[in-house]
Amino acid sequence: MEISHSDIGKKVCETKKGSDSVNDTYGWYATATTAPSSTGATSLCGGKGKATTESKNSPEALKEFVAKTLLGNESKNWPTSSGDGKEDNDNAKAVAGDLTKKLSPEEKTIVAGLLAKTIEGGEIVEIRAVSSALESETSCYHFCHD
Repeated sequence: MEISHSDIGKKVCETKKGSDSVNDTYGWYATATTAPSSTGATSLCGGKGKATTESKNSPEALKEFVAKTLLGNESKNWPTSSGDGKEDNDNAKAVAGDLTKKLSPEEKTIVAGLLAKTIEGGEIVEIRAVSSALESETSCYHFCHD
């Protein structure tokens, strides 16, 4: 998604500021979330930084989330983050929220196509058009292996 659709990746899992009144407070991705009073490290998609200047001066997004938090193998922090404040399926919910709320209809269609290409275990037969309610309207069907 980064090479051909880099703008989409910048909208998904964008870290948030820990404070609106202090600069340089964006969260940064790590293998585990630290307490908000600690470093600003987060393993949560779209997590917040520390409320002081020990965080980052710009947000990180999907590319950094995958590389630093999922460690490229999507195991440790998926579907639930790790460390301080984790909740069941918090990363899965955060990614789904970003895909449904932050992307345009055209971008959702691109993501649906990319996801369809990565489905394992069968041949893709049909992908319905992606509507504004992506999570409920997107569906795909595939054949099972013999």
